[in-house]
Amino acid sequence: MSRRNATLLGFSAVLLWSLLAFFTVGSAPVPPLQLNAMTFAVGGLTGLVWVMARGGIGQLRQVPLKVYAFGAAGLFGYHFFYFSALRLAPAAEAGLIAYLWPLLIVLLSGLLPGERLRAGHILGAVLAFGGAALLIAKGRPGGDGTAALGYGFALACALIWSGYSVLSRRLGSVPTSAVAVYCVLTALLSAPAHFYMETTVWPLSLGNWLAVLGLGLGPVGIAFFTWDIGVKRGDIQLLGTLSYAAPLLSTLVLIVTGHATPTSRLLFAAILIAAGAALAARAAARQVNSD
Repeated sequence: MSRRNATLLGFSAVLLWSLLAFFTVGSAPVPPLQLNAMTFAVGGLTGLVWVMARGGIGQLRQVPLKVYAFGAAGLFGYHFFYFSALRLAPAAEAGLIAYLWPLLIVLLSGLLPGERLRAGHILGAVLAFGGAALLIAKGRPGGDGTAALGYGFALACALIWSGYSVLSRRLGSVPTSAVAVYCVLTALLSAPAHFYMETTVWPLSLGNWLAVLGLGLGPVGIAFFTWDIGVKRGDIQLLGTLSYAAPLLSTLVLIVTGHATPTSRLLFAAILIAAGAALAARAAARQVNSD
C-alpha cells in the first residue's frame, strides 16, 4: 500500500470519529464506562470475525504479549482518563485540553527515524489548534482543585493518544488485525471499572441500541483499524494535523441533525482548520518531493 493511500485510509478514521458525538448523544442514558465496555466489545468481536474470515488467527498468536498490553493500555487509558476528566471538570475546557493530541502527534512524530518537522507542519498545527479551540472552548477554566484534577486527566488523554499513535509507527511489523485484540481487552478492562464507578443503565429504546451498535462498528471499531494503518504506513504528521477536522465535522453532523446551531465561530474555525490542513499538506508534499 502506498504512503498516500495509507494516509487516506487513516483519515477515514477521522471521518468515523466525527460521528462519535452524534452516536453518543443517541446512546443516552448509558453511563460512560459501561458504554465503553459495550462498544469496544462490539468493535473487538467484529474485528475478530474479520480476522477469522481472512484466516489471520495465526498472526495473532505471533504477536508478543507486551504489544497487546501496549495496545489495550492506549485504548483503555485514553477513554478512562477522558471520561474521568469530563466528570471532574467542565466538559468544554476538558475536551479542549484532551484535543491537544493531534498537535502532539505532529510535534512528536518529528522524533521518529526518517521524519522531520518543517515550518509548515508547525504553523499548520498551530492554526488548526486555534480552530479546534474555537469549536470546543466555551469558557474560562475554573480554579477549584477538582476541576484542576480533571484538566490533568484531560492532559493525560492527549499524551496517551498521541504517544500511542506515534509509538504505533514503531510497531509497523505488527499486523493491524491485532487491533481486534486491543479492543476486546479494552472492553474487559472497562467492565470492572464500570461496576466499580457506575450504576448499570441499559439502553431504553431501539434507537439507543442502534446508537451503541453504530459506535461499536464505526468510531470505536473500524476507525481504530484504519487509524492503525494510517499511522504505521502513511504520513503521520499530515494525519495529526488533519485530525483537527474531527471536531469540525462532528459539529456539522450535529447541526444537520438538529443538535447544534451554526454560528460565526464555526465559520472562522472552519477557515483556520482548512488553512492549517492546507499548510501541513503542502509541507508534507515538499518533504516527499525532496526525499
